[in-house]
Amino acid sequence: MLRRDGEDVQTGSQCSPIQGRWRSQYDGKLVTDPGQIDIDHMVPLANAWRSGADEWTDGRREAFANDLVNPELLAVSQSSNRSKGDQAPDQWRPDNRTFWCTYARSWIAVKYEWHLSVTWTEKAALREMLGFC
Repeated sequence: MLRRDGEDVQTGSQCSPIQGRWRSQYDGKLVTDPGQIDIDHMVPLANAWRSGADEWTDGRREAFANDLVNPELLAVSQSSNRSKGDQAPDQWRPDNRTFWCTYARSWIAVKYEWHLSVTWTEKAALREMLGFC
């Protein structure tokens, strides 16, 4: 993930990034310290649990948590990821409004692909964010 979302990423002996640059889409920050980057779940694991993942097998939950095919995982600044926590779009939105369209589309794509439910307030927030497309 850090290689995919970063630029000029160099890794050490354990394949861990030791340097690079990442643009955190949630807040627009340029991060140059790999220790200040988090891998965020677009649809947080706790939200997925409340939206239907509680009925999944352990294998399906693991596949969701490590989904590299859909827009589920994203490298973002630690501060923006901590701010988001496990909140849905009706509770939290990226500070970077130019990312709202992509954020809403990604959220919808993940929920659709994994057959997760959406609340009415979540749907209203997503509709508003799609207005930035």
